[in-house]
Amino acid sequence: MKSTIFLPRMLMATGIVELAACTAAPQAVPKDTAAISAPVNVYAAGSLRGALTAIANDYEAGTGQKIALTFGASGLLRERIEKGEAAQVFASADNKHAQRLASQGGWAASTPFVRNILCALTSEQIDATPATLLATLLRPDVRLGTSTPKADPSGDYTWELFRKADKVKPGAFAALDAKAQKLVGQVGLPQPPAGRLAYAWIMDERKVDVFLTYCTNAVAAQKQVSRLKVVQIPPELQVGALYGFTVRESAPPAAAAFAQALMAPAAQDVFKRLGFGQP
Repeated sequence: MKSTIFLPRMLMATGIVELAACTAAPQAVPKDTAAISAPVNVYAAGSLRGALTAIANDYEAGTGQKIALTFGASGLLRERIEKGEAAQVFASADNKHAQRLASQGGWAASTPFVRNILCALTSEQIDATPATLLATLLRPDVRLGTSTPKADPSGDYTWELFRKADKVKPGAFAALDAKAQKLVGQVGLPQPPAGRLAYAWIMDERKVDVFLTYCTNAVAAQKQVSRLKVVQIPPELQVGALYGFTVRESAPPAAAAFAQALMAPAAQDVFKRLGFGQP
């Protein structure tokens, strides 16, 4: 029997979320030979992989400007940039990481460009609804997976959810903090096979029973492992994620042009189709 899926309003409003590349006609930039000879180095949150890959492909086709994408946990990417890696655009899943980079000098002020929210990705053996989700998470027999706070904004947002849970049920924070297994968002963790999303792989291997992650990640994981369920976080526990980008001030104009293209209607339509909200 097919499992019930509880999708958040933001995702329901967009219809079925497709990860196929969507047409995103970019704003044109001058096709100067020198300007397009080197790729623009974009460091971006892993949750942006599907959307930015589609947007970058269409941008390259429309402008001739190559875009080199590097994905990872936003906190870890920021640290790599601070240590000298040559990113020219940084698109973070938490605008605070972009702001922090800008505050150190050499980077433009951050620009919020999309939003996301958290969902619970569960195995088919978990019978949870938004109303029963907190009680399910607190069950001793339910294994809980999360990302890593500070290294990955998804982990920070999850611990904010834990703090909200403590207001609903005193003692919930301590219980959830103690049981959460940080399975993504840090260096040295096992990686999924090529082509597999980390969340889909972790759940398919039955490492945990519930994984708290972005709704866009949860829906994408369910597409790879259809038996998984996506359960909406109830309003009293929900946490919003504001993404932001910043551009290195010494980067060529092509870097700023690509970053600004993320705000254009065509790119915003791609984000919307993949379940992201407007900034």
